[in-house]
Amino acid sequence: MGKKRKSQQVVAPPATPVVEAEPPRKRTLLGLKPQPEPEVVETKAENGSNGAAAAAVVPFRNKEKTLVLCSRRITFRYRHLMMDIMALLPHSKKDVKVQAKDNKADTLNELADLKGCSSCLLFECRKKKDLYMWLSKSPSGPSAKFLLKAVHTTEELKLTGNHLKGSRPLLSFSSEFEMHPHLQLLKELLLQVFCTPKDHRKSKPFFDHVFTFSFLDNHIWFRNYQISVPHQSATNKIDRAALEKMTLVEAGPRFAMNPIKIFSGSFGGQTLFENPFYISPNAVSLIFQFVYTSSVMSSFSLMEEKLFRQLHMRRYISLIVDIYFVQERSLDKKKKAGKYQKKVKAKQRRKTYESVNQLEPSELADVWDED
Repeated sequence: MGKKRKSQQVVAPPATPVVEAEPPRKRTLLGLKPQPEPEVVETKAENGSNGAAAAAVVPFRNKEKTLVLCSRRITFRYRHLMMDIMALLPHSKKDVKVQAKDNKADTLNELADLKGCSSCLLFECRKKKDLYMWLSKSPSGPSAKFLLKAVHTTEELKLTGNHLKGSRPLLSFSSEFEMHPHLQLLKELLLQVFCTPKDHRKSKPFFDHVFTFSFLDNHIWFRNYQISVPHQSATNKIDRAALEKMTLVEAGPRFAMNPIKIFSGSFGGQTLFENPFYISPNAVSLIFQFVYTSSVMSSFSLMEEKLFRQLHMRRYISLIVDIYFVQERSLDKKKKAGKYQKKVKAKQRRKTYESVNQLEPSELADVWDED
């Protein structure tokens, strides 16, 4: 019989440190960023029977998204504005139109939860002419309601500004947003809704446009500008000395937000702020309707018609009775005088010419006179 082989003990190799792969270098306005130093993560053995498992530290990634939707019976112009805003927000998610109801808070909060969105942007159209915008943090709040005015879409403006789709924006606020508490709250709400999170999967890792929010005449004015950088050559695209010559070119869209109320909850709740200078569009239309259909205005119009008729019948002018009628008559007289003045002057010139340049008497004139 042969000899038995000695059993060899297999010694496990020592655990080697795991080195993460080098991330790609990011391009900015100043060039490529320097390569970050690799992080070495030590492995820890868990449950010796299962083997060694590497527990790597995952970096934090902000996955907040904004739900953008509109109500039914919205006009095409306001729908184009919503599409322009969605194109500016790469972290937005769209949904179908919703019906404007009293219990819209529960419906919209549920939709935001199903879509995995932490913010909501709702465009609500009433009477096919008034556009309202809701900004809300779902599901706990706060939320704000605005009336949009001076709406101009990107296609309507046709501006020269142009920036890449999906790039991150810089948000700029005027100094008034630090003076009042309700404006500070609106600033934070606008930051969380319009600011694209860092390292979002649909966003590009650089900034090439600016969102400007300016407070003027109790309105918040929105503008979108492209950051235009001068390029020197193909090899050296950006010169550091030329960064001082950077300009802003408007790209659109543009609109003005008139704040109405700020609520503690999402799409409702306790009222934190109410704008004392806000006048609803219905109140404005009622005021105009009252002015034009009131008995006072109708009586004035009847009196004017009666006096105008009497002056035409009597054919005389009275400065005390109706001044506007006198002005109209004077304009008519001037027009008529100018119309016939040319004919009168031409006739006078013709007579003077005939008197100066008289024709010689004809030889046959006596013959005809004799007959």
